[in-house]
Amino acid sequence: MDKLIHVVEDDEDIRFIVEYILIESGYRVESSATAKEFHTYMARVRPDLILLDVMLPDGNGIELCRDLKSDIKTEDIKIIIMSAHAAEKAVLEEACADDFISKPFDLDYLIDHVKKILPA
Repeated sequence: MDKLIHVVEDDEDIRFIVEYILIESGYRVESSATAKEFHTYMARVRPDLILLDVMLPDGNGIELCRDLKSDIKTEDIKIIIMSAHAAEKAVLEEACADDFISKPFDLDYLIDHVKKILPA
């Protein structure tokens, strides 16, 4: 599988587990812990899917998602928002995300949502 997923998650343990399960499912995975790292990454690489946490130490995932979806160069990149604090309907409408996963989540649930958005 050649699909590239970028995980934007500041919690190192969650990021590690998500990366691991996605790699085990056959995806290529890269990650960022901050909005700044993510912007640097996006300047040089275009992922197929972004898993985006809402609460980042230097930014807001909802705003990042909205910015990506309103830019003609990135509007078609699939984005799944992950949050323990946000309400699904509000996030999907406000951020224009393709999907939402509430934390904590079951790893099988995560993979099911990823495969739905980014089929093999």
